[in-house]
Amino acid sequence: MPAIVMGVDPGLNCTGIGIVQVWPGKVEYVAHKVVRTDSKETLPQRLAVICQGVREAVDEFKPSYSAVEDVFYSVNVKSAMLLGQTRGAIIATLLSSGLEVREFTALQIKKAVVGYGKADKAQVKHMVEILLGRKIGNVPMDATDALACGICLGLNLTGRFVS
Repeated sequence: MPAIVMGVDPGLNCTGIGIVQVWPGKVEYVAHKVVRTDSKETLPQRLAVICQGVREAVDEFKPSYSAVEDVFYSVNVKSAMLLGQTRGAIIATLLSSGLEVREFTALQIKKAVVGYGKADKAQVKHMVEILLGRKIGNVPMDATDALACGICLGLNLTGRFVS
């Protein structure tokens, strides 16, 4: 029986959501979307938009599992705090929807998907397309990263990757 997995690449300006279906030995593309916020809005308003977008994806695709990219490193303290608040809101939304949430660093996701933890975004996108067996076109990197996060969890669930 396949499992539906949601991967989330959190960002205050643009949050990527990737939905994949996991079978023993393979991962298939289901959907992707990005949730954009208006930088002129307040932080609570922007978080509400992100949470609504995540909740809508949960309601539409009914994932069994979810994964959120973890903050690995940030030079700017304010940016790190905003990203932390964004991640917290997303995680709370997923948990309140009844989903277990797993967290993976960008390094873990890249290692799982590309085989190299310091791969660039183009390499990640290329491997996401190979693993999903389809071109995903000119989509925002946030969506590609979210799909990679979902693939990472899918590989973890099938025992092909252990963080």
